[in-house]
Amino acid sequence: MDERVVAWSPTLPFASLINRTVCGNSMEICKSLPNGVFDLIIADPPYNLAKAFRGTRFRKLPRSEYVQWLDVWLSQTARLLKRSGSVYVCGEWQSSGAIQEVCERYFVIRNRITWEREKGRGAERNWKNCAEDIWYCTLSDDYLFDIDAVKLKRRVIAPYRDSDGRPRDWEATENGNFRITHPSNLWTDISVPFWSMPENTEHPTQKPEKLIAKLILASSRPGDIVFDPFVGSGTTSVVARKLGRKYVGVEIEEHYCRLAEKRIAMADENPRIQGYADGVFWERNTYPAQVERTRGSALQAAGHATLFDTQS
Repeated sequence: MDERVVAWSPTLPFASLINRTVCGNSMEICKSLPNGVFDLIIADPPYNLAKAFRGTRFRKLPRSEYVQWLDVWLSQTARLLKRSGSVYVCGEWQSSGAIQEVCERYFVIRNRITWEREKGRGAERNWKNCAEDIWYCTLSDDYLFDIDAVKLKRRVIAPYRDSDGRPRDWEATENGNFRITHPSNLWTDISVPFWSMPENTEHPTQKPEKLIAKLILASSRPGDIVFDPFVGSGTTSVVARKLGRKYVGVEIEEHYCRLAEKRIAMADENPRIQGYADGVFWERNTYPAQVERTRGSALQAAGHATLFDTQS
C-alpha cells in the first residue's frame, strides 16, 4: 500500500482522513463516519451498466435492485452532510431516474444538470449517447450557491452597442468579443479528458476537472471539506486541492488510490484547471484568448509591482 494512501479501519479518527485518499469499501466507510462533517459531497457512483474497473466488475441490475443499492449509501450521505451542505450525484440516462427517486427521499432536489460528453463513436441504430446528468440537491433551504464563482465567458456572435457605440454587456478584445454570462443547467463547454490533456488517466469513467470545479466553486468555500465516496482516479480531490478546499476521497481499488495520490501531488506544482482562467469558465476552443488574457493580467500585475518597487 502506498504510504500516502490510508488503508481503511473503523478505528481511524476522522481527522486522519482529511486531505487523504482512503482505500476501502465506501458502503462500509460511510456508515462509520461521524454525522454532519462534510460541506459538500460529490458522488460519481458506478452506473447501472455492465462494466469492469480493473479487479472490480459490475453487472447491470434490475432497476429495483439498483435503487436499493443507491439507497444504502445515499441515506448515509444525508447523515454525513452539514445542514447547510449540498450534494451532487452523477448518472447517465439509464440510471438517472433511479438516482432522482432515491435523492427525493433524503434531499431537496434543486436542479438536474445535463452536460455534453462529446466523445466516442456514433450509434448505428440509435441516437448517439453523449449526455450525462448531475442531480443537485441540498439538505435544507439554508445552503450556499456562489453564482459569481461560476460565471461563463462566451463569444458574442452578434454584439450589440448602445447609442454611443459602446459595447453593451460585452467586451471587445484582440482575440474576439466576449460576454460574461450566468450558467444554466445545460453544459456544452466541457471536454472529456483525452490523450493530450495533462489530466487524462487510464480510468474509464474519469470526470473532467473543469466539470468538478464548477460544482466545488458553486457549493463550497475555501477551507470547506469535500467528500467523494467513489473518487476513482482522484479528480474531486485534485480539484479541491487546487481550489483551496479540504477533501476526503474513498476508492476501493488500490491502483486508483495510488493514481489519485500521484495526481494530488502534481496539483501542488500545477494548480491550473483547463478551461478555467481569470476567475471564469471559458467556452470550448478559446485557449488562445485565455492565454492572452492571463498574460495581460500577469504583465499588468508585474508592471504595478515594478512601479511600487521604484517608488519605494
